[in-house]
Amino acid sequence: MIEVIRISQKNHLDEAFAIRREVFVDEQKVSPEDEYDEFETTSRHFLALIDGKPAGTSRWRRTSGGIKLERFAVRKAFRGSGVGKALVKAVLNDVFSEQPEPIERIYLHAQLSAMPLYAGFGFVPVGPMFEECAIQHYKMILPPAAYPHN
Repeated sequence: MIEVIRISQKNHLDEAFAIRREVFVDEQKVSPEDEYDEFETTSRHFLALIDGKPAGTSRWRRTSGGIKLERFAVRKAFRGSGVGKALVKAVLNDVFSEQPEPIERIYLHAQLSAMPLYAGFGFVPVGPMFEECAIQHYKMILPPAAYPHN
């Protein structure tokens, strides 16, 4: 069973950071300086658990361009088991339940391999492909028509 929790305890944040280190720093060779940033304390973080075991993580934050979903990472042993979908769903539910004012834009920077996951939630690519931390990405936005209040 997959459970996604909004992180409120330090030990859960430590688990999320460990997952990000495994996926981004160790596997994808992103430098720790690029992976961990000044937004760690102002972002809302999530941890996905499978049968109580930490399996994936993500976060969202407000930016000048709208709400940015980011740092989606799933441990290799749990890929293909629905963890990514559960994280996207939990993050979007949290974004929509916590916003007192209208949301200007919801967007993310998707690695090419993750684009189908986000497209399944209605995200569409905009603009050209670009490189971030030596990995190819597309900016994807969630059209307002896909917001639950529309």
